[in-house]
Amino acid sequence: MKVVDHVMFTAKHKEWKVGDKLTEMENKSIAHFLASVSNSINLKIPTYLSDAIDVKGVKSLAESLAEKELWEVFKALKSPGTSRKLSPLVFEEDKKLKKMLVEVAKALLVRETLSGKLKIDYPENPISELKVALPYEDDHINFTAKHGSWIVVKRLMIDEKTPLIDVARILASINETITLKIPIYAEIDVKGIEGYFREFKKVRSESEIKGITEKLLNFTPTEYAPEEFTEHAKVYALRTVLKPMKLALDIPAKPLEKYLEKKA
Repeated sequence: MKVVDHVMFTAKHKEWKVGDKLTEMENKSIAHFLASVSNSINLKIPTYLSDAIDVKGVKSLAESLAEKELWEVFKALKSPGTSRKLSPLVFEEDKKLKKMLVEVAKALLVRETLSGKLKIDYPENPISELKVALPYEDDHINFTAKHGSWIVVKRLMIDEKTPLIDVARILASINETITLKIPIYAEIDVKGIEGYFREFKKVRSESEIKGITEKLLNFTPTEYAPEEFTEHAKVYALRTVLKPMKLALDIPAKPLEKYLEKKA
């Protein structure tokens, strides 16, 4: 049976039951749909980290950091002292395993802190209802896409033995795929954005943090994206700014994968 071009996301677990499918495969429509899925995922990931990380504690720390000026926020997020504050918020005694979860907690802190300063989500509404028939009766997370040479299947079947952090892992993995594809379908000039910040290959000193912050605040998204995707271009610009500071806007899947492998 031939699989038609589409993008589909469904989630069924406890009270979360949502799903939608895109079949009108114009580039703009795909970008908007992917952004909606990403927003849905980023809302839910913290819930699935709560068994491993004190999410409330991370959010409380984020609230205190967000009171600073933006450049000071970046400086604080980069600080080793901030990482040390995260360590007690991770529910893991093994030092090697703890390090993996601290990396995840750090990304959560970055996201929560910056959400109090900037628009870090896409403008699309998250998927909040079930608009399609679920492909499976059992609890699951399911993301599939086919468009030209792009074919992806990311799926997790959930039962009583499934660790919540494994759900966070699959959601993070889906989100990583999506964030790579949105700029392509939204026709965002990623090389242009990266070129705009090219002088900041490494950001370590206070003056460099101030400099790249000023560049971000003066970023003009209309020069790098169609009008309906300027907010998406801003998010890409923020990710570009965070990279030389060794900070991440999104929960990373890799340390979650390694943690689950080592924990098993």
